[in-house]
Amino acid sequence: MKNNSVAILYNIRSTHNVGSIFRTADAVGISRIYLVGCTPSPIDRFGRKQKDIAKVALGAEISIPWSHHKTIDEIIHELKKDNYQLIAIEQSSTSIDYKEILINKPPAFIVGEEVNGLPEEILDKVDIIAEIPMAGKKESLNVSVAFGIALFRILNK
Repeated sequence: MKNNSVAILYNIRSTHNVGSIFRTADAVGISRIYLVGCTPSPIDRFGRKQKDIAKVALGAEISIPWSHHKTIDEIIHELKKDNYQLIAIEQSSTSIDYKEILINKPPAFIVGEEVNGLPEEILDKVDIIAEIPMAGKKESLNVSVAFGIALFRILNK
C-alpha cells in the first residue's frame, strides 16, 4: 500500500545500494523516489535498463515512480512548499535517535553518499536528523541497510 512518503537519494554511487533502496521503498510504501547528483537511475542515459539496479530491486524500479535531478535544492524547496517533513537519516551532533522520531506531516526521507553521507548544507535545510545508534566498533551502517531499518521503524509505529 502506497503512502505519501517520498525518498531522496543524494549522490549514492552504488547501483546495488540504489536497487536495494528501491526494493525497501516498495516494501514500506514509498510513493516516489528522487535520485540526485551522481545517483544512478534505473534507466541509463541511452534509455537502457540498468541491469544491476533491476537485479536487486526485483521490479520495484518499475513500480515506484522516480525522477533524476542534478541538484537537491529545488526538490527540498518543492517538498517544503508541499508541507513535507524532511527527515535526514544521518549522524550529526544535532541528530536524535531514530526510534524517537514522530512524523506529523508526510515524510520525505533523505539518505546520502556511502562514505561521506549528507553535507551540512543539506542537513541545515531538513526538519529532523535521525540517527541509528551504533553499539559496535563500526561507526555506521551501509546506506541501504540504514534506510531500511529507519523507515520500517519510523513508518510502522
